[in-house]
Amino acid sequence: MTRWTVKALPKKEDIDALANSLGVHPTIAVLLLQRGITNFEEAKKFFRPSLDDLHDPFLMKDMAKAVARIETAFANNENILVYGDYDVDGTTAVSLMSSYLLEQYPSIATYIPDRYEEGYGVSYQGIDFADDNGFSLIIALDCGIKAVDKIAYAKEKGIDFIICDHHRPGETIPDAVAILDPKQTDCNYPYDELCGCGVGFKLIQALGTKQGKTISDFLPYLDLVATAIGADIVPITGENRVLAYYGLKVINEHPRAGMKAIIKKHIKKKLTITDVVFVIAPRINAAGRMKHGLHAVQLLTEKDFKTAQDYASEIDDFNTDRKALDQEITEEALQQIKDNNEEEKYTSVVYNENWHKGVIGIVASRLIENYYRPTLVFTKSGEKLAASARSVKGFDVYNAIEACEDCLEQFGGHKYAAGLTLKPSQYEAFKKKFENTVATTIDKKLLTPEIVVDAEIDLKDITPKFYRILKQFAPFGPSNMSPVFLTQNLKDTGRSRCVGQEDAHLKISVTQSGNETIDGIGFNLGDRLSTIKQQQFSAVYSIDENEWNGSVNLQLKLKDIKQ
Repeated sequence: MTRWTVKALPKKEDIDALANSLGVHPTIAVLLLQRGITNFEEAKKFFRPSLDDLHDPFLMKDMAKAVARIETAFANNENILVYGDYDVDGTTAVSLMSSYLLEQYPSIATYIPDRYEEGYGVSYQGIDFADDNGFSLIIALDCGIKAVDKIAYAKEKGIDFIICDHHRPGETIPDAVAILDPKQTDCNYPYDELCGCGVGFKLIQALGTKQGKTISDFLPYLDLVATAIGADIVPITGENRVLAYYGLKVINEHPRAGMKAIIKKHIKKKLTITDVVFVIAPRINAAGRMKHGLHAVQLLTEKDFKTAQDYASEIDDFNTDRKALDQEITEEALQQIKDNNEEEKYTSVVYNENWHKGVIGIVASRLIENYYRPTLVFTKSGEKLAASARSVKGFDVYNAIEACEDCLEQFGGHKYAAGLTLKPSQYEAFKKKFENTVATTIDKKLLTPEIVVDAEIDLKDITPKFYRILKQFAPFGPSNMSPVFLTQNLKDTGRSRCVGQEDAHLKISVTQSGNETIDGIGFNLGDRLSTIKQQQFSAVYSIDENEWNGSVNLQLKLKDIKQ
């Protein structure tokens, strides 16, 4: 069961004024107003993203310090270690920073912590590696904002840190040479939703600006930034929208060898941000999940296409193994919930010491598809237990975990995804406290999946011009999702049927008031065929194109149907 929530309409006078100003259908004006776009100039910026709209990187707190420290390292022939997390955001950030620095300075090396030996973020092992190999400066990307003790340890060894992070800071800030994190309360940078790779991009932009470079010199790096934006599920608004828009252009028109190797094997059309999220990102992630994140950096920094194809094939194998493993563990986790009679709880918290640490985050997301509630999946990690947390829309799982801090060794993350470690002896106490915290703080309606509807329209509103403008709302993502519409009083034309394996999907042909007719597809809605055959119904859907036998037609991409 899902609940439909239709967004409130803006004021009629605002809709009419914007629609008239732009010469568009009132529904387009509604969609723009919902996104905070109120006039012609704002609409122009939205529909025509410009590199001129990127902010001055020196507006970020500590940026001048970071640039000065790197310039000092260049002047003194110091060795610089580029250090990043093992996920897509981290590995793209390391690829971006290392490849940019190597263009002008040779003494650069990369380091990705081993997910299993070292865990997330800055590690003592990584600092020891830097010390043993003569590195005096570490640039940490997509991590470091909470690594207070580790950065103090590095300082004792004479190693400086520049932190490029986007996670929430803790109460104590590390004693680094420079901390670039727009989420710091005393940072006045105009946009605080950059991903880790995005913060890294601002640093190379600042370095290059001092060397007389222009924004066009940084375009080749935006494919990495766009990939990180898509994978890390940050809002595609403001500066992220500009970075994603131009990054997708690079991926489609001038992809680096590693990207091209993935694309050539799996995608035959122009890529969208959805392709980045579901095709490119999982393969990059699979390296860190199944083997080591350095495999991803290797792929993304390789310049020879033939070699990149070999790396891409290797990473494809990692991804195939990952799929099989996450399916197996998901089945075991679902069985554990049933065996423990926990189907009716407010949370899912499961543990098995043999589960692969690389896929527990994916498994947490899969469990939410079955039990829609905040979820943690634990496994053994050395002498401790490690977990990945995922949440449901509207509930801040980071805050819920923070409320259980007395049971934890370490935690970090965002509103909807987090990670934590604890001692095995703390597991049951944490599980009980987390369940109680969620049960007493969550709005119960959040435990029912929600489809947010942007606007109600009639079938006659769906025209080629309407769709052409809708496409210009892309790239889609958080805070700018692909518009969802509601249409009522639909009637089957008699041609609707089930398709696919075991008739899982619903192929519809519908009309409204006996006039316009349009086709649609509803994946995993095959069981609703009887609903639409019996009487009039309502549907929520997005609009896309269906290519078949050389012809292209608009179709409804169904999300749900109700009588």
